[in-house]
Amino acid sequence: MKLSVGEIVLSLDESTLRYQVEAAGIEWKWSDHFCPAILTEKGEIPFTQWKEIRHTEFSCGVGKGIHSTYRNYLGKADSYSFDTIVWVEEVNKTVHFEWIPICEKDLSIQQVRWPGYMEFEEGSKENYTLLNQGQGLLIPNNWDVAIEKLTFDGRFLTAGGYMPWFGQVKNGAGYIAIASTPWNGGAYAEHPAGGPYTHVGTWWEPSLGKMDYRRCMEYTFLNNCDYNDLCKVYRNYVKEHGLFTSLEEKAARVPSVNDLIGCSFVHCGIKTNVNPKSDFYDPENPEKNNFITTFAAREKEVENLYQLGVRKMYLHLDGWAEPGYDNHHPDYLPACIEAGGWEGMKSLVDTMHRLGFMFGIHDQYRDYYLDAPTFDPTYATMLPDGTYPQHARWAGGPQTYLCGTQAPYYVRRNFTEILSHGIKLDGTYLDVFTCNEGDECANPLHRMTRKECYEFRKNCFDWLLSKGILSSSEEVSDWSMQSLIFCHYAPYHFMLQAPGTPKDGIPVPLFNLVYHDCVIEPWMMDKLSDTEDLMLYALLNGGAPYLIRDGAYANTDGSFSEGAALEMKENIRRCEVVASLHEKVAKCEMVKHELLDDTGMKQRTTFSDGTTVTVDFAANHYEIC
Repeated sequence: MKLSVGEIVLSLDESTLRYQVEAAGIEWKWSDHFCPAILTEKGEIPFTQWKEIRHTEFSCGVGKGIHSTYRNYLGKADSYSFDTIVWVEEVNKTVHFEWIPICEKDLSIQQVRWPGYMEFEEGSKENYTLLNQGQGLLIPNNWDVAIEKLTFDGRFLTAGGYMPWFGQVKNGAGYIAIASTPWNGGAYAEHPAGGPYTHVGTWWEPSLGKMDYRRCMEYTFLNNCDYNDLCKVYRNYVKEHGLFTSLEEKAARVPSVNDLIGCSFVHCGIKTNVNPKSDFYDPENPEKNNFITTFAAREKEVENLYQLGVRKMYLHLDGWAEPGYDNHHPDYLPACIEAGGWEGMKSLVDTMHRLGFMFGIHDQYRDYYLDAPTFDPTYATMLPDGTYPQHARWAGGPQTYLCGTQAPYYVRRNFTEILSHGIKLDGTYLDVFTCNEGDECANPLHRMTRKECYEFRKNCFDWLLSKGILSSSEEVSDWSMQSLIFCHYAPYHFMLQAPGTPKDGIPVPLFNLVYHDCVIEPWMMDKLSDTEDLMLYALLNGGAPYLIRDGAYANTDGSFSEGAALEMKENIRRCEVVASLHEKVAKCEMVKHELLDDTGMKQRTTFSDGTTVTVDFAANHYEIC
C-alpha cells in the first residue's frame, strides 16, 4: 500500500507490516530485522498473529495516511484489539505514527514496540545516531564501544532521556523522532562494538496497568542537515507547545535569577546519619557512618572563601536538618540541633547574605522513609497489583515513594516552618524530581498517572517560585523547563561513570542546543587527567562552575576520588574563567556545535551573541572569542 503527500511517499508492506518513508528522494525504511510486536509475561506476540487485519487509506482535513485495524486475536471477536494510523500532516510534512488501544481484554501488556527501528546498516562515521542520554550522545555507526542498555532503559523524561526524541543522520539526510506522548515510553538502542549498524526504536508501556490512551511519535525528515538542525527542529517544537520559558522570562518572574548567573557553586553538608539497614552502612567501620559539621564551621569556610577572592557564590547545603542527609523525608525538620539549630543556621545564612552570596538547601519529596514520624502507607505510591516499591539504597534505610499528589502539601508545610525562623532562602533543591521517572499510584484515594506526577512536581517548583525561592533539582528534564531555574548538573553520561570508562559515543550538547538559555547548569570542574579536564566541558557549554562539590556518597553520581588535587586558589581562578563566560552567555541561545575532528577531541560552540568557545581536549586547551 502506497500514497503520496507532496514530497513524502508513505509505503506499507502488508505482509510484514513494516513501513517505508521516502522524503525528498531519500528512503527511510524499517529494518528487515524488526517485527512489530506486543510483549507480555508469556512472551512476544507479533502483530501478524491477529486474525483480522485491514488497511485503508486515511484522510482528514489536515492530512492523509494509512489506517490499520487489528481484530480477532486468536479467533476471538471480542479479544484484545488496537489500531494504528500513520499519516502525513500536509502543512509541515510531519509523519505521525499513532498506536491506539481499542479493547484490552485477554492480554496483560508489558510493552508495545512500534513504530520500528530504521534500517541503518552502513558502517561509516558519517552515519550516526543521536540519543538524549544525559546532555547528549552521538554514536557513529563504526563506534568501537557496544551499546545494549540505556540509562533508565531509555525512558523519556529521565536521566536516560532528558528530551523525548532520538534521531539519525546518513549522508547528510536525517530524521528526528519526537514522542508527543512521552509519559509512558522510551527509546531502546542496539549498537555492536565497531558497528556496522545502530538500531534505535520506541517502546511503550501501560499506564496503571492499561494502554488506555493513544501513543504518538512524530517524525520530521530533513536533507542537508546535521545534529544541530535536528535540535533546532525540537527547539521550535517546544516553543510551539509552550514548554520553552527562557531565563529572561523567568527573571521577570523572580528577579534573583539574574543574581545566580555567574555564581560559583559550593556543595557541602552538615549531618550524615547512615541507618544500619541502609545499603551504604559500613558495619566494619561504624565510625565512618555518621559525622557532623556545625553551621559555625561552614560559616568560617564561607568567610575564608571570601577572603580568598570569591565574590559570587551559591551554597547548596545538604544534611541541614536534625534527621541527617537522606533521612526521615518528608519530615525533614528542624535545623540540626547538634550543629547549632535554627540559630546557627540563621547565622550562616545571614553571613552568606552579608558577603553578597546566595544560599539554598537540599530537600526531598519522593523518597518516603518508613521511620519518618508521619509515615503512613496510605499515602505511599501503590503499584497496580496493590504492593508498594521498597528499597534501602540511601542513608535513611528502608523507604518507599511518597505519592506525588501529596508532595505540594509537604513542601508548603515544611517551607512555611523554615521561613518562620527567619531563614531567607535564595534557592532550594528538590532531589530526584528531574532525574527519575514520574511515579504512578493505583490507590483510589489519590490515583495518579506519570503525566499527573510531573504536574504535581511542577506545582512544587511553582510554589517555591511564588515565594521568591529559585527552584532546582538533580538533573534536567523536558517537562520542567517552564519552572526549573537551575539544577545540580546536566552532565554528559560519561561524567557519572568511573574515570577511564570507555565512552558510549561522542558527547555532544543536544540539550543545550535546545534549552541553553532556559536553565542554569553548574558543571563539574574536576581535572581527571592530562587529557580529561571537565572545565573544558563547562566552557564549551557556557555553564556555571562548581568550586566545591562534596558528594554525599562516595563513587556515586560522579563523585570520584581520582584526578588531580588542585589548590583552592587555582580552583577559584578556574571558576572565575568559567563564571565570567557564564555571565556573558547564560541568556544566549547555543546556536551551533561543531566537531572539528574525527575523534571529537576538538569541538566548538557558538552562541547567539557571537561568542565562540573552541576546546581541544587532547591538548587541554581552550579559546574564547
